[in-house]
Amino acid sequence: MGESSHVLTPSFNRSVQVEGRDERLGTAGGAVLLREIMQLSGLRRFLANRLQDPRRQAAIWYPIEELVCAYLLLIAQGWRHGQDADRLRHAPALCISATQTRGPTAVDQPLPSQPTLSRTLDILARGDNRVILAEALAALAGTGLRARRGGHRKRAITVDIDGLAFPVKGHQPGSAWNGHHGCRCYDPLIASSAELGDMLGAVLRSGNAGSAAGAKPFILDVVERAERHLCQVALIRLDAGFPSEELLAALEANGTPYIARLKANPALDRRSAPYRKRPRGRPSHEPRLWCVDLSYQAGPWSTPRRVVLVLKERAEDRELDRFYLVTSIAPERMTAEEILARYRQRGTAESYMGELKEVCHPALSATDRPKTRYADRPVVSAGQLPSQAFARNEALLLLNQLAYQVLHIARRALETARGEGVSLHWLRRALLVIGTRVVTGSRQLKIIIENRFADLWVAVIERLYRWRWPPP
Repeated sequence: MGESSHVLTPSFNRSVQVEGRDERLGTAGGAVLLREIMQLSGLRRFLANRLQDPRRQAAIWYPIEELVCAYLLLIAQGWRHGQDADRLRHAPALCISATQTRGPTAVDQPLPSQPTLSRTLDILARGDNRVILAEALAALAGTGLRARRGGHRKRAITVDIDGLAFPVKGHQPGSAWNGHHGCRCYDPLIASSAELGDMLGAVLRSGNAGSAAGAKPFILDVVERAERHLCQVALIRLDAGFPSEELLAALEANGTPYIARLKANPALDRRSAPYRKRPRGRPSHEPRLWCVDLSYQAGPWSTPRRVVLVLKERAEDRELDRFYLVTSIAPERMTAEEILARYRQRGTAESYMGELKEVCHPALSATDRPKTRYADRPVVSAGQLPSQAFARNEALLLLNQLAYQVLHIARRALETARGEGVSLHWLRRALLVIGTRVVTGSRQLKIIIENRFADLWVAVIERLYRWRWPPP
């Protein structure tokens, strides 16, 4: 049984004794399930074949894909690499899931240490590797989609682009005070799909960046990846801060349809004034809503565009409430009411982005604080440049999106099996962070979980094995 140490005899019940033992116990049994998803989807192979590793390969202990796998498992389970990696180095389920070692000896392969994971982030922060992480995210989403659909992509999907504030403590490079959010933060652009629940990309921005700062190249890259991995046509949905002549013209030249909210302005209000009247007759008991198609050309625009005027009646107001949507979709393809219905699905995308922030909880905290000593010798000049720390945070954000995507594939399998929606919070409690015991044999490792959770595991695994997994 191994040595034991007495920890506690609680005063409320003296018959209870808490001991610490050297047994293979843990609470990260779900790591095995997450690793199986990475294996089925080909994510590890994708990363191994593409990530650039500048280390001398003959001297390394952990391959780059194994380091990334350890990162994703820690994030998905709710741990922090900077705070918990060393304490969890010998957690049996994590060790088995992170290593590429086969056989019973896998349980004896410790996780990478915290300093090793920190140096890994420096490697992933390289410009070419950040591109690979973004590509891996789209490939993973596409692989999961095609597996569920018998190997086929969708005809079209809607991609939502929005900012998502991540508060920081201290003065991390690139962070800034944001008056709207009332905190010092980063304000990255996040790409996601409301109808699929997938994360499709991210680019880190300063906390005081404008809504549309850096949006054009990011959106075009996301569209290109989405149409390569998930669909034939990607429709872009945007909030009011994004529409500009440069972005809208680029989307039109690319053949990418879009729906975006427009900020009201006096010229647009004058153009819509004849239509902002209540219908004749007695008002109904319930507030009414209707849409009007307009053609409008703003001052900076190079051409007139289709604008949908949305009018809302409120019983307590004499004036009609209104807002505007601009779109490149012709009326014969989608009516004004259908344009409004499609735009209103943005709320679903925002809920998925909220899960990314609350469940994965990206800790964007790399700093440029320099070292003062190294190997017991004073360092004259050291430390990261601000641009390097910023790149580390962007790589960390992409890793969190990848971890979210692995969790989301598990969620889709469980939802399909059970026929009901599941939150990532519930998924983690019921499927991942569960009591685990590892029994080592001569040729076999047996992972024992509580029987009351086994039916959920069976439901997920059976569904995953029914899907048709293509190479990413």
